Amino acid sequence: MGRQWLHAKRLVAGLKKGRTNGKLVREISVAAKMGGPDLTMNARLFTAVEKAKKESVTKDAIQRAINKGAGIGDEKLVMEHVAFEGYAPHKVPVIVEVYTDNVNRTAPEVRVLFKKGQLGTAGSNKFLFDHVGLVEAHHPDTNIDCEGAAIEAGANEVEVLTHEQNDDIPENTAGAKFICERTAIHAVSKWLSANGWTVVTSEIGYVPKQFPELTEAQHGEVGEFLHELDEHDDVHRVWAAVK
Repeated sequence: MGRQWLHAKRLVAGLKKGRTNGKLVREISVAAKMGGPDLTMNARLFTAVEKAKKESVTKDAIQRAINKGAGIGDEKLVMEHVAFEGYAPHKVPVIVEVYTDNVNRTAPEVRVLFKKGQLGTAGSNKFLFDHVGLVEAHHPDTNIDCEGAAIEAGANEVEVLTHEQNDDIPENTAGAKFICERTAIHAVSKWLSANGWTVVTSEIGYVPKQFPELTEAQHGEVGEFLHELDEHDDVHRVWAAVK
């Protein structure tokens, strides 16, 4: 077979990178649509652009995505936001956020992905989550007072975040997830950026109120289920009550 296996491996890696870049570009468009094209006034857009740059998305592609989302020029973003609620295996609550230009195509595909779990109806489990602002960031000083930073930034809570939990958090840095009111995302992100923190995520999301107890084997099953959901091209975020 020679080096055919290596060629196949590169093809798979290329497909994954293409899918990742596609999601990054779509996130830029969605962020621009929701908060405008000004990176200095739109923390979500700023972090999306920074992530895209790290993945070598071209400047032209980034600018086109911003223009499309903000409605600048001929090309306009036509995307519908849909949230699917349900349960992963072992009754783990899940919310799946989707951005799609064809709900009639995407909805049946998501239903198929839920075959190992249980798809609910609208409002069936959102009460199990807090709908909040989430800002994830890291600081070069590993001894920095994260709680003090949260208070100064205007966040309600802060959780330690490690490289193992989020690979956007470099090793040997202080990582943290700042939880705030949805209307405070920009202010929190702006304060952190101005005080030595590097913001890697700035978005509205869902935080579980409780976490079901799972064995190691059950945790693995849930992880596989969530991974399959996240791999779908139209899936934007997967929120689950699992640690």
